[in-house]
Amino acid sequence: MSRVLGSVRARAAAGATVVVALALIAAGTAVLLVLRSHLTDQVGLQAQVAAREVASQIATGTAYDKLDLPDGDEHPVVVADEQGRVLAAGDEVRAVDGKPVGGAKPGAGSAGLPGSGDDDDDDDGVQLKPGEVDDEVDYRDGTANVDGKVADYRFAVLEAKDTHGAQVTVRAGSALSPERDAVGSVRTAMLIGLPLLLVVVAGVTWLVTRRALRPVEGIRGEMAAITASTDLSRRVPVPASQDEVGRLARTTNETLAALESSVERQRRFVADASHELRSPIASLRTQLEVGVAHPELLDVPGAVEDTVRLQRLAADLLLLARLDAGERPADARIGLAAMVREESSQRVADRVPVQIGELADGEVAGSRSQLGRVLGNLLDNAQRHAVSSVRVAVVRDGEWVVLRVEDDGPGVPESERERIFERFVRLDDARARDDGGAGLGLAIARDVAERHGGSLAVRAGSVFELRLPVAG
Repeated sequence: MSRVLGSVRARAAAGATVVVALALIAAGTAVLLVLRSHLTDQVGLQAQVAAREVASQIATGTAYDKLDLPDGDEHPVVVADEQGRVLAAGDEVRAVDGKPVGGAKPGAGSAGLPGSGDDDDDDDGVQLKPGEVDDEVDYRDGTANVDGKVADYRFAVLEAKDTHGAQVTVRAGSALSPERDAVGSVRTAMLIGLPLLLVVVAGVTWLVTRRALRPVEGIRGEMAAITASTDLSRRVPVPASQDEVGRLARTTNETLAALESSVERQRRFVADASHELRSPIASLRTQLEVGVAHPELLDVPGAVEDTVRLQRLAADLLLLARLDAGERPADARIGLAAMVREESSQRVADRVPVQIGELADGEVAGSRSQLGRVLGNLLDNAQRHAVSSVRVAVVRDGEWVVLRVEDDGPGVPESERERIFERFVRLDDARARDDGGAGLGLAIARDVAERHGGSLAVRAGSVFELRLPVAG
């Protein structure tokens, strides 16, 4: 049960049903109120018409015992004078609001009928002339006993004067039962139709949602299969629709492709790292074993060189691991010109002296050690391939500070200018490894540049250009 209630289809169907139910209840209530008001107005209008017909007869001089009164069960009518005495009433009218009408003869009958004489609270003091009927009508709900049957009526009460100047009150009613029956019928129809309509809404919402979410279930199933098989080359099915589900499937496949590429790079990285570490370790072990057996044959400089190479490779691998883990650079301000002077002054053992060109002012934000590592890697790369010249310069280019390192070597072929920034990549020609390079320096330099919001690229063959944004 909890699984069903927890499904998207069930929640969507329940939500749609609740919303539609609230909307229908509100609309139905409004319809009933409007219908009731409209029907009540119609009943009042019918009562007014009956009252005016009687009042018109009185105003034209018709005697009270000669009045043509409507049937009592349809429109009960009572005519009373200013003292409340009943002057005329329908033949079958027995009582109004529980008070008996009596014989309905002039000057006889019961007094104090509601809505007549001095008891009329709505009398606004309008003075009528003989033979006039008041335009104002007062509506009141009450009961009437017609032929022994008591029912609810809506009464129209108005004033009139006969030709002798006597003012009377005409009270005519119209039954409320038809109005109530109509409202009740509509209410019953709504109560019967509302549950059926809600069932239809819930069913349609369930079916539509199930059809809409069928591709999502396919994506979920395929993802579960990929997780179980660890085969990242598989992809989830992409529906033909261009809706959110289709975009979800395409984004999922892009994520799987990126994950597959990342895992493949990781595997290749581990394999290459193992291979690179194996060589200096094996060489160092061999030299040490030879030294143990024959101390006079121990190549101490070679062992030191292999140890240094191993130490550098371990440092490179550690830095790459930190970069891959998302380590954020520091937020210190570094002057690239000062960093170039300091780094160049410490490279006294370089094969080719480093020439310093233009050093423009400009600070960047980041890690001093990581940016120094980038500069050192670029200079090491230039020293490895230069013929007789290595030059470094710092220039401003708008909101960027540009560090350029150039050598007079054979340059990088245009087709290889992106591949050299991949890890453990060494070109087979002039830039192949000749002094123990592992192919990590340029990869580290580009990773650091990008994490500092900049870029590193090869320009014009052998010019490496590091672009960093000026510190804000």
